[in-house]
Amino acid sequence: MLPSMGSLFAELARQASANACREVEAYVREIPELGTLDASPRDRAETLEYALWLRRRTNELAPSSGALTEGDLSYIASMGETRADAGMSLESRQQVLRLHTALMLREINEATDAQRGGGVDELMCMMNWFAPQGVRGIGAYCQGFVRVLRRRLPYVEQVALLARSLLIADPMAAELALAVGMELPEHCAVTVIRVPDSPVGDRDLASEIEALVKRHQVPVVWCPQGAGGGGELIALVPLLPGTAESVRRHAAPDLVSDLVRDFGEALGRPCAAGTATAPASELAGALDRARRISRAAPLRRASARLRPHTLADVFVELAVADVPFADDWLRTVARRLASGPDLLVTLDAYYGYGMSRGPTAAALNVHPRTLDYRLRRVQELTGITRARHTAYGSSARSSRDAFRERGAEPDGRLLESGELPCHGGALGRPLRLSYAAFRFAGPPTSSLPQRVWARRYWGPPR
Repeated sequence: MLPSMGSLFAELARQASANACREVEAYVREIPELGTLDASPRDRAETLEYALWLRRRTNELAPSSGALTEGDLSYIASMGETRADAGMSLESRQQVLRLHTALMLREINEATDAQRGGGVDELMCMMNWFAPQGVRGIGAYCQGFVRVLRRRLPYVEQVALLARSLLIADPMAAELALAVGMELPEHCAVTVIRVPDSPVGDRDLASEIEALVKRHQVPVVWCPQGAGGGGELIALVPLLPGTAESVRRHAAPDLVSDLVRDFGEALGRPCAAGTATAPASELAGALDRARRISRAAPLRRASARLRPHTLADVFVELAVADVPFADDWLRTVARRLASGPDLLVTLDAYYGYGMSRGPTAAALNVHPRTLDYRLRRVQELTGITRARHTAYGSSARSSRDAFRERGAEPDGRLLESGELPCHGGALGRPLRLSYAAFRFAGPPTSSLPQRVWARRYWGPPR
């Protein structure tokens, strides 16, 4: 049934040719890989024909809520195959889908405006059709795209594409996962293994990565950096339900640790690893956190000492670098410590007395076993062990001593403004957990003003 004259669908039909031309022009203008359409009349005509067909088919099916047929989906899939055959990247493919959807919605809006406020029922009919059929169309396009990739790319490169598509939330990830025989995870530990320089040739590195993928069955991609052969190995390790919170608060799971050690042993050179967890929809942010953690983590040779670091391991270094998500983590730690009993005051005294049990217990007027209980409670709530306390305290003292060597003393005003001088001349965050937690959550009691807390940390002026 043809749409009546003056209706929303009739307006879209009248503008179909012009809108299809505008879409092709937008591709040429905004997507560098499709800039060649101007130089290839055949490719441009094919793209224009597809854009026009899609609009006409939409106008035919939407008024009666008809679904795309198998023939329609096959034609859409063939366009995906064409793009893949031409070597289109994942990023450009995403841009094409995003731009096409935006333009279609814009055209519907323009046609609605042309009706001067009328056609509400037709607009609802169009939108109810557009969403589910759009998902089916994108799925067919992805199937065609992946079909070509499976023919052209080695298995490891397909896995690398899966990793990249997951990191950018590309809907093609579902098809790629099927192609390589992996399941899409709901949560991942995004792990970045930093390699300053590569000791092996590209061919050897590729074979080691292939062995790693086949052994662990997780999406992995190697990202070279610089001219020295170094780079980053990014792995997306699926997490079982309930383990994501454990990784945020404690050590990385065994699967991540095993993968890091296996890769380190294969390289035979020092490397550093960082890991961060996130749901599948937020993996890009987790990659940024894991990358920063890996850059702050110490380089280690392949041995029992090589392990993936979490934010809890390197929050001092990241706080000095003024990394925003370190602040978020500290706020979370502060909220956990606020449950007590008197954990912030206990940590303040523990650091103030050089992490010595006897003097700390005496200063708090508690039994040493009570102090041990509180420190164990800190570990349960935050995943920070006494060994880490020692490292944090050493970092804090070195920062303080470096500042004093310059012949100056910090004062309350400096700490109140948050501009705390740190090692290396940078302006960063307070380096001691108890003060950092106080800064974000406030002390557990109001008896100590902030200036007094500052003096406790930095000590009396000379």
